[in-house]
Amino acid sequence: MGLLAFGINHKSASVDLRGQIAFAPEIVVSSLQNARSELDVQEIALLSTCNRTEVYIQGDVSDGQLLNWLATTKNVELNQLQERYYCHRGEQAISHMMRVASGLDSLVLGEPQIFGQIKSAYAVGREAGTVATFLNQAFQQAFSAAKRVRSETAIGKNPVSVAYASVSLAAQIFTNLSDAHALLIGAGETIDLVAKHLKERNIGHMTVANRTLSRAKQLGEDYSADVILLSDIHDFLPKADIIISSTASQLPILGKGAVESALKKRKHKPMFLVDIAVPRDIEPEVEELSDVYLYTVDDLEEVVQDNIRARSSAADMAQNIIDEEVESWSRQNRALAVVDTIRAFRSSVETIRDDEVEKALGSLKRGQDSVQVITTLARNLTNKLLHKPTKRLKQAGEEGREDAIHTTNELFDLTKKKH
Repeated sequence: MGLLAFGINHKSASVDLRGQIAFAPEIVVSSLQNARSELDVQEIALLSTCNRTEVYIQGDVSDGQLLNWLATTKNVELNQLQERYYCHRGEQAISHMMRVASGLDSLVLGEPQIFGQIKSAYAVGREAGTVATFLNQAFQQAFSAAKRVRSETAIGKNPVSVAYASVSLAAQIFTNLSDAHALLIGAGETIDLVAKHLKERNIGHMTVANRTLSRAKQLGEDYSADVILLSDIHDFLPKADIIISSTASQLPILGKGAVESALKKRKHKPMFLVDIAVPRDIEPEVEELSDVYLYTVDDLEEVVQDNIRARSSAADMAQNIIDEEVESWSRQNRALAVVDTIRAFRSSVETIRDDEVEKALGSLKRGQDSVQVITTLARNLTNKLLHKPTKRLKQAGEEGREDAIHTTNELFDLTKKKH
């Protein structure tokens, strides 16, 4: 029962489909426990971000079973998923996990956020009781690979992320960000990065909107931003030149009507909006409005391609590291795979030994000569230990299976050295 990685991501599915498939944080534990039962697998972990939803599994389960589970769980049509999913097994699965953890499979090559997200997926799996020895080893190997990629290559030297790409795009549209006012919706890690990059670009003014003020106030202090409640956002919209949104809301936060009203008050001064959230925070219909530039994570592809070209050599080096880590994982698993065989072999030999020792002790108690008893014990042990292997070797010789004969020579160091 090996490792399996199954899911959809930004390469295989649209932002809308990814939104339908995404798992809200508050249901991940129950979803994991239900999935383990429904799929009848030993261990399972779930990673769900704006760019991917993936499960990592130990167990025997088919592609069809996984597709049916996901379609039923998320209430989507099966045919929506059939051409959009991927399923990796064994070494391909651990390689995929390492590439994800290292940022090599991200929309923005080398972005660092995914490492924290996959560590969180591991922690939640442990909390749910669905991650144990096998997946623990896989995650630890993926973490090791990601850390090596960060420390041994230049892939993480420059600030590259979806947040960075958003700010880069804003800088292309607004030639002087010091004259612009940015509204950031949400207060999570992505918005934190957006605020950091805007501050570095000397943004004129920043306002952070969130459902609760506590986290938003922290961002306000860190980046000299004003803070408002999400419920006050419509009154504030006319002031915003740049709007970047990333929340975990299951419903849109900004609709066409609210943006249209803000544009009228702005006298149709252009607005630049980036919706990083999955599901979407901003209704797609907003794009129909004049004087609006609306981008989603999928629209950042051009910025992403620039980063990919700039980091191609680092990515090649990173892949070499991952190949080494995959081989290390495979060696560990091959070693673990033989443990049961070694245990069974020892148990079989010890049973024979115990039986013969018991017979010998009985003979000694009956007064038989000790030398004869020991000689009989040694002969019986030799005969019983060699009986089955000798029989199998003869059979292998008759069938021309020289591999078995060579393996026996190697196991027992029987090859004679030539002088």
